[in-house]
Amino acid sequence: MAIEKLIKTNEEWKKILTPAQYHILREGGTEAAGTCAFTIKLEGVFHCIACDNPLFISGTKFESGTGWPSFYEPYSPDSVIFKEDNRGFVKATEVICGRCEGHLGHVFNDGPPPTYKRFCINGLVLKFVKGEKRPST
Repeated sequence: MAIEKLIKTNEEWKKILTPAQYHILREGGTEAAGTCAFTIKLEGVFHCIACDNPLFISGTKFESGTGWPSFYEPYSPDSVIFKEDNRGFVKATEVICGRCEGHLGHVFNDGPPPTYKRFCINGLVLKFVKGEKRPST
């Protein structure tokens, strides 16, 4: 099921996001490690702070030791988009919100089973909705 895109101008984004959120989501920035690590152990869903797109289920969150919230799979295949990222010294795969196309973080192949993926996500761009569940398919 395709997600309806949310498109705004940079000026519109600047009005609804904090400067730090704007820097991460719209400029591809990164928060400092350990500054926004969620310690939530409750059932719920992590959404994009900019567009409310569901991104990750709390049950897929794990402690990676990296200083950023880490998950082993997205909420749904359409929740995120993958893009090759050659901006740094190391080739990486960027994780982008499937609705507003904001930068969320990166995905690596060193996570736990069952996917062996580590979605390393900036906590400042996540909003936790306690008690929310993924609908049954």
